[in-house]
Amino acid sequence: MTLKELEIFLELSTTQNVLQTAKKLSITQSAVSQAIKSLENKLGEPLFDRIGKKLILNERGRKFKEMTVMPFNQLINAKYQFLKEKVSGTINISTSKTLGTYILPQIIFDYLSKNKNVSIKKEIQNSKKIIENIKNGKIDLGFIENEIDDKDIIKIKIKEDELIVVSSQKHKDVFIDELKNKRWILREEGSGTREIFLSHIRGIFDLEIFMEYNEFEEAKTILINNPDAITCVSKEVVKKELSEKKLFEIKIKNLTFKRNMYLIYHKNKIKTELFEDFTSFILNNLKN
Repeated sequence: MTLKELEIFLELSTTQNVLQTAKKLSITQSAVSQAIKSLENKLGEPLFDRIGKKLILNERGRKFKEMTVMPFNQLINAKYQFLKEKVSGTINISTSKTLGTYILPQIIFDYLSKNKNVSIKKEIQNSKKIIENIKNGKIDLGFIENEIDDKDIIKIKIKEDELIVVSSQKHKDVFIDELKNKRWILREEGSGTREIFLSHIRGIFDLEIFMEYNEFEEAKTILINNPDAITCVSKEVVKKELSEKKLFEIKIKNLTFKRNMYLIYHKNKIKTELFEDFTSFILNNLKN
């Protein structure tokens, strides 16, 4: 049965007249009759006694009305509330570590503070996995730190980021190949940070990776306790450590590590009002 059939049934049970019901609901008398016939066929029994020009609920009709009037009203109220609260619902997002740990949290907090009927489910993953999840339809939005050229994915630049080489030991300005004998620790494969850095030094020298890490706290501990350890990270990640002089930037001659950060979604994603509102909020709050 449909909501429309229930609406016509409940109205007819009150008016007891097809013409009045049709006028009240702005439909034809034929539509009223067809809806009642369809409903009775689905239930397998008549709901009205035809007495003269009136249609009066029979015993089973009264029972059916008793069982359906409250759920029907609840569904109608839910419909109106849903239409009223366009910016409500749940958004599933995945972010890279830099964006998800150091850049987006306050923005997401601010958005949720303004929109009490919204929830955001966030996972932190590497860029490769985020792209895969977008293509599989597992998430609504992704935030990545490396380049992508895929016909199925829409990308919007949200921020420009700078990667820097850091160590717990001060260095003079150097050429990148002067650091080849250091113990390099880098993020795991699939990381946007790692891919950007390696793409920039490719052809200059073959980097021997001493160790991989997943979390910056792990890398920070190693760097602070091992002066010959070195890594390349987003400047956003080490702001605090640089200001406290626990880590130091090593200036690289004739070489900079820049990257764009992107918001991505599938080209076939339905842009609901919630989707548009959240996306706009992110873009407005991530201006360089």
